[in-house]
Amino acid sequence: MEKSIENGDNIELSSSEVQLEDELRKKKDEIRSKNSAGGGGGKDGELMSIERIFEKEQVASWKKQLTVRAFAVSLMLSVMFSFIVMKLNLTTGIIPSLNVSAGLLGFFFVKTWTKLLGKSGMLKQPFTRQENTVIQTCVVASAGITFSGGFGSYLFAMSQRVVQLSEEGKTDLDFKNPQLGWMIAFLFVVSFLGLFSVVPLRKIMIMDFKLTYPSGTATAHLINSFHTPQGAKLAKKQVRELGKFFSFSFLWGFFQWFFAGGDDCGFKSFPTFGLKAYQNKFYFDFSATYVGVGMICPHIINISVLLGGILSWGIMWPLISTREGDWYPKGLGNSSMQGLQGYKVFIGIAMILGDGLYNFFKVLSRTIAGLITKIHDKNASMHLPTANYPASISTASKSLSFDDQCRSRLFLKDQIPTWFAAGGYVAIAVISTLTLPHLFHELKWYYIVVIYIFAPMLAFCNAFGCGLTDWSLASTYGKLAIFTIGAWAGSAHGGVLAGLAACGVMMNIVSTASDLMQDFKTGYLTLASPRSMFVSQVIGTAMGCVASPCVFWIFFKAFPDLGLPGTAYPAPFATLYYNMAKLGVEGFSALPKDCLRLCYGFFAAAILINIIRDSIGKKRAKFIPLPMAMAIPFYLGPYFAIDMFVGTVILYVWQKVDKAKADAYAPAVASGLICGDGIWTLPSSILALVGVKPPICMKFLSRATNRKVDKFLGS
Repeated sequence: MEKSIENGDNIELSSSEVQLEDELRKKKDEIRSKNSAGGGGGKDGELMSIERIFEKEQVASWKKQLTVRAFAVSLMLSVMFSFIVMKLNLTTGIIPSLNVSAGLLGFFFVKTWTKLLGKSGMLKQPFTRQENTVIQTCVVASAGITFSGGFGSYLFAMSQRVVQLSEEGKTDLDFKNPQLGWMIAFLFVVSFLGLFSVVPLRKIMIMDFKLTYPSGTATAHLINSFHTPQGAKLAKKQVRELGKFFSFSFLWGFFQWFFAGGDDCGFKSFPTFGLKAYQNKFYFDFSATYVGVGMICPHIINISVLLGGILSWGIMWPLISTREGDWYPKGLGNSSMQGLQGYKVFIGIAMILGDGLYNFFKVLSRTIAGLITKIHDKNASMHLPTANYPASISTASKSLSFDDQCRSRLFLKDQIPTWFAAGGYVAIAVISTLTLPHLFHELKWYYIVVIYIFAPMLAFCNAFGCGLTDWSLASTYGKLAIFTIGAWAGSAHGGVLAGLAACGVMMNIVSTASDLMQDFKTGYLTLASPRSMFVSQVIGTAMGCVASPCVFWIFFKAFPDLGLPGTAYPAPFATLYYNMAKLGVEGFSALPKDCLRLCYGFFAAAILINIIRDSIGKKRAKFIPLPMAMAIPFYLGPYFAIDMFVGTVILYVWQKVDKAKADAYAPAVASGLICGDGIWTLPSSILALVGVKPPICMKFLSRATNRKVDKFLGS
């Protein structure tokens, strides 16, 4: 996900930042060339200055950066993105970066609003890049809660539906069904701790260690470019393309709805490659969302997902099914974890854990090495207390580029007191420790205290590692909490639910910590105040704590089959997470017969593939598949991988025909496809809630079955 995959409860694919970086680098070069031609200053560094372009613009105070219109637009976009991310959570768990569309739409709405007010003479405050950064931060923070809130993973894994699916035939099971009240309360008491845990480290991370935070840097360059004349023109064209494909995607979803009036009906059940292939989940389901995801994700991710689908549903499951009666008992249902379904789930888990464990130690080792290097460099550059020490400081200050001088001055201007961060962390930790045991009786107060003691250190590790590699391991830390707390509690004391709840606590802390530091980097590069960044992150998180559970509740009530395999919203990671927690509590006894050796093999294969990728160099590594991406279709099937592959083929051909246009407009086109189809879920959910069903069932039968149907109807 981030160049990379956010290993996890869902797989958040932010690899579009790689493409974004290339595009923004070109824009930045254009700005530099123009600035150079205009005579930006005497030094080479100043000729390349971004801040020279905005030199005449006065930077508003941090309070004025937090405008009512910014939060109004943020709220609207937050709800919109909550529906999009929730749909992705509950279908395949593959979530592309939506930073481009958030930045574009935020810029478009406020720019349109200010233009209308400007014509009427009522405009009091112009739209600035700092305000644009506030919107971006707020929206991404809210959408992040939809991801880290666990609605498609650990939170929904506690439900009776998922528990009974995994424990077929068993009674007296521990579960906790979703309820709007406790979900909102849970998110409010766990989602803000990560923000306070890393606030005191912002100067060290951003200015002293100069960590890159590629996603935050790319977002800053995007916002800076929007507010130049050339960037504004390009943004206007990109918004036009986004709107065009948004409309197409929304109308296409509406059109498909008419033909889905029953089980296995509609375009999503079209047997593209024949009925036999359809039975093994090989078909194109005409999903605009996953065609768009395929256009955003790097080619290797799309190919990895397809390879995983071919390996599992094309080769492994048909072969294992021939061992029925030998490897597993005959006559078990399709959902039994002691049958073929168990192999699908636990082999996928083995690959996810192998990939996650490898990347955890890789990023941790890089974090430690990078931290040692940064501290050593910082100590080596410290000045001795000599007579010319003040002059040395002055010289060092002058050696900074014009951009760095502007950014450092404003970044240090509005400080957030350390006592405020520490006091906030302790206060929320106390409230959380008192509240969580009432929400989850299995999660004892001393489990929570232990988590909160170690959480700041883990939040720092995740934020630092993310700054070096752009790779957040939030869900990997969550899995560590599942196994640690689950084993500590034990099966007799609700260890499964305790582990899942602990996963949510840990994952929210480390995820929001890295997100906040990314936002501080964006704010540093756009001259947005750290205080406005922190406040917008807090407000965005609060929006997400309310919007995300409400959106999930709509899905939960509108679709009674939510979470069941083969339905429109199977929530595959919920089943995977429940079985991870079960594995952590019960050990290998949770595995079906003869599954362990296959799990060992795929666990080792995931580690080996990663070692090969990291040892052969970047140029050749891009041809080696990603184990995490390969594991996704093991349980779900490869149908969405075919959609993503279509998206990657479209992008590849477009890049061959006109690379400049493809680089400029592909993210906008893909975002339009994802957003339109995602927003269609709102009216479709409302229709389902009020009992309006599609009028037509378009179904495909074999010739022999059709003959029997005709004969039956004829009689």
